Formats: sequence, C-alpha cells, structure tokens
Amino acid sequence: MESVSFAIAFLAGLFSFISPCVLPLLPSYVSFITGLSMDQLTASDDRARVKRLVLSNSLFFIGGFSTIFIGLGASATLIGGFLMEHQQIVAKVGGAVVVLFGLYVMGIIKPFWLSVDKRVHLDHKPKGYIGSYLVGMAFATGWTPCVGPILGTILLYASTQDRMLEGIYLLTWYSMGLAVPFLLTSLALNTFLERFPGFSKHMRTISIISGLFLIAVGLLIFFDFFAILATWFTQWGIGYTPNL
Repeated sequence: MESVSFAIAFLAGLFSFISPCVLPLLPSYVSFITGLSMDQLTASDDRARVKRLVLSNSLFFIGGFSTIFIGLGASATLIGGFLMEHQQIVAKVGGAVVVLFGLYVMGIIKPFWLSVDKRVHLDHKPKGYIGSYLVGMAFATGWTPCVGPILGTILLYASTQDRMLEGIYLLTWYSMGLAVPFLLTSLALNTFLERFPGFSKHMRTISIISGLFLIAVGLLIFFDFFAILATWFTQWGIGYTPNL
C-alpha cells in the first residue's frame, strides 16, 4: 500500500515540475537564486564555479520548498485524524474534488477559486544560501494555479492517513519528484535551453496527461481502489519487502 502511494506522490511531484508555471521559468529561478545572469550561467569559461553555485543554491532552494510541503503533509495527516470516523465520506468528497482538479488542469473547467494567482513576488533575493532557502519556501507557498491542484491531491490523500508519519513520507516523495528533475535540469541548463523550444510545443499535451493522472487518482480515492491496487502490485512482486 505504501509503495503504491509513494510512487503516486513522486509522480505528482514530477507533474508539478513539468507544469507550465515551473518548467518554462526554470532558467529564471536558477538565475534568481544564484545571482548570475543568463550569460554567466551559460558561459563556457569557469564552468566548475558556475556548477558549484547552481548545485549549492539549488539544494537550499529545494530544502526550502520541501520544508513547506512536508510540513503541510504532517498538518494534513493531523487534521485527518479528526476525520477518521467519517473516512468514507471524506474519501468520496476528496475523490470528487481531485477529479475537479484534473478537469481544471486539462482546461475543461476554470473555477475562479483555483485560478487566483497566489504567487509571492520577490524583487530582490536575500543574499546567500539562506536567501535561496527562503526563496524555496516562497515558491512552495505560491504558484497556486499550476502546482496547487496536484499538491492538493496529495494533501487530500495524506489527510486520509491515520499516522502523521505517513503524511510526512507522502510529501517527502512529492518533494523528491519535484526536486530531482529540478536539480538535474539546473545542472544541465545549456542542454535544457537548447531543447526546450521543441519541448514547449507539447505543454498542452502535458497538461492533458497531468489532468488525466489527477482524475485517475481521484477515482482511486473515491472508490477506495488503493488497497486493491496495492494487493495487485504485491502479487506481482512490486514494492514487496520479504520478512527477514
């Protein structure tokens, strides 16, 4: 059960990374947290120093948004503990909301309460690694129109868990799904800039796939299919840990 949930949380983080609010603006994020211009980031000379700056600042940036996301996961599970006696109702309502999230990401519906931009706008980054960490926290508290529905899906699922540790694990895997491609792409910024124009043509397709993913997760929550899916994976030896 846990291996299935964590895999879905990781995929949710990955879909958040390739959303229209994150992936196209990746060079701007890297430039902002490192304090380097795009010319400096892509210059061929002194590549070792540039990569060190990108790696160190990106790790602190990732630490910032992971702190917020994991804290939200713990809070969601804590709140969910009070809802356990009405778990079936919560699962039905939560599943239906996640399906609506999916329809929103696909562009089929556009409710005002999901379209409001909650970004935290920073004109100047605080200096140093602490500044990158704080920018990461600001990132996690914003970007509601794109990241919000996918993050909300994982938080809704975390609220159905009966232990706080499970919510923390779920949001840790979500953060990893967002962090790993962010870090790898940041370190290969030149390659990203060369290939992104062609990739950007498929952003609409990515939105549709992300929306279908959310709808599938919503239906899994609504019909309580997670346990059935976990049993199927275990039978095929996926995510199974033998007793030693």
